[in-house]
Amino acid sequence: MLDYFEAIVVGAFQGVTELFPVSSLGHSVLLPAVVGGKWARDLSVSTPESPYLAFIVGLHVATAAALLLFFRRDWVRITGGFFSSIRHRRVRTSGERLAWLIVLATIPVGVSGLLLEHLFRTTLGKPLPAAAFLIANGVVLYGGELLRRRAVTAVDAPGAASATDVAADERLSRMSFGRGVLIGSAQVLALLPGISRSGVTMVAGLLRGLSHEDAARFSFLLATPVILAAGVLKIPDLFGPLGAGIHGQVLVGSLASFVSAYLAVRFLTRYFHTRTLTPFALYCVLAGAGALAVLTLR
Repeated sequence: MLDYFEAIVVGAFQGVTELFPVSSLGHSVLLPAVVGGKWARDLSVSTPESPYLAFIVGLHVATAAALLLFFRRDWVRITGGFFSSIRHRRVRTSGERLAWLIVLATIPVGVSGLLLEHLFRTTLGKPLPAAAFLIANGVVLYGGELLRRRAVTAVDAPGAASATDVAADERLSRMSFGRGVLIGSAQVLALLPGISRSGVTMVAGLLRGLSHEDAARFSFLLATPVILAAGVLKIPDLFGPLGAGIHGQVLVGSLASFVSAYLAVRFLTRYFHTRTLTPFALYCVLAGAGALAVLTLR
């Protein structure tokens, strides 16, 4: 049975790793396996009827809540734009365009998640594949940075973007719908444990001409409805047999996840104003290789 210490540690890890480009699912698989013992028995995402799955539902909702709170002004504009677009049957203002960019860019991962999430989690949600995919995630992040440097222009250079939220949303809204869907489709890769949702969408954004700051912002806005939907759709699990006896653990873990996610997104929106994905790429390669070594030599 999941205990409170495990709940707090895993909740805090979830909040950070969901938004840092290092894969929350990969860490959810690897951390218990590397620690071993009771952790490996209690915290398994590949077991179909594991209470750990119900616990993760609460963490997803808490992480999405932290994103909604941090980007609350953006979501007021986006939600208003969506309803004004429906009411007036147009897509004209920046809020309306950004709302439909997010809707259309979320469809590929939404459909793929419904069809493939269970298959990927049960067949690949094991420590060794997760470690290998974490290394692959590091390679993708570093490769994206290398390709970006070759194509970067003065206007897209780090630090060139305006710091205001309204200006950032205005820039994102000028993106074509095709480019937005292409960037959003990269989230499908995050169904693989070890591949980061924020990482692959940032790389896709960078390769389509966005600055680091705007790529990170669009990634977080795209992730919010996906993470929230993933949690809400499975909330009934919390009140069924899977959630029996762990409601307290879910509560404290979700609180830890909310706080760590809020601090993480606050840090990252500032970090990517002037910096790159390279340190995260190095971390993923080293962490994945270290986990592989521990798991194969144990």
